[in-house]
Amino acid sequence: MVVITGPTAGGKTALALALADRFPCQLISVDSSLVYRQMNIGTAKPDAQLLRRYPHSLVDIRDIKHAYSAGHFVTDARAAIAAARAANKIPVLVGGTLLYLRALFQGLATMPPANAQLRLEIESEAASQGWGAIYAELHRVDPVAASRIAPADRQRIQRALEVYRLSGKRISDWQKDSQPAPVQRLPLKLILVPRERQILHARIAQRSLQMVEAGLIEEVVALRQQEQIDELPAMRAVGYRQVIDYLCGRIDRSALVERITIATRQLAKRQLTWLRSDPGGLWFDPEANSTIDRVVELVEGVVNQ
Repeated sequence: MVVITGPTAGGKTALALALADRFPCQLISVDSSLVYRQMNIGTAKPDAQLLRRYPHSLVDIRDIKHAYSAGHFVTDARAAIAAARAANKIPVLVGGTLLYLRALFQGLATMPPANAQLRLEIESEAASQGWGAIYAELHRVDPVAASRIAPADRQRIQRALEVYRLSGKRISDWQKDSQPAPVQRLPLKLILVPRERQILHARIAQRSLQMVEAGLIEEVVALRQQEQIDELPAMRAVGYRQVIDYLCGRIDRSALVERITIATRQLAKRQLTWLRSDPGGLWFDPEANSTIDRVVELVEGVVNQ
């Protein structure tokens, strides 16, 4: 099994396709937004022609009205891995939703269940103080969790505080104490990160501009015309959240690309923080000419085991 991960805009898909050209692979997406059928431009989803040539498991499997969790991913990924192996293919997991990878290979923590009354209390506090104050509280009690959660991700902020208030134990500690999933073999883990930070930032800026030019605003407008989507968990994804802010008059059109770029850079920073704290991966520069040859050699070693 091979895992290709890294920060957003780091070249993961390109490497996965290169491997699929050389080996009998089944690509399995590890992306919390690509699961949604209606989200295309803002997720950098491969187009229909590319998906036909390189089929991906766990892409376009969910309607945006239906939330998708790490638990759902573990169930679906295990099934996809088993199917790939039954077909004598190498499972290649590709994507940057690191919580999903952690859940798959280290297990899901058994945390306190949701508490409706406490959630209402947190929402009431947020209504009076603002979500910034709630996020600041999380940062005080659990800086590790706060570093992994976007300040605008209200659902995860609320859950992290809920767990802490219910148990007195930080959610990051619950996750650290989770039990490994014994049915999963440890993969060959490849981490793609440009050697120079400014190169990653340039990639992010280019992607943000390309998404808007490709019709991201129009995609969100069309979704809003069909149903109420603004408060859906799926719409908290970077890019979609900023477009909704623009459509609601909270930011100007001239600032939209910059806002998306800034939010994406913040996401990449959180991903890098997580990756550095999780040993076991092999780091590669996607800009280096030798990367594909070195990765192919490693995968050949996996195949020949």
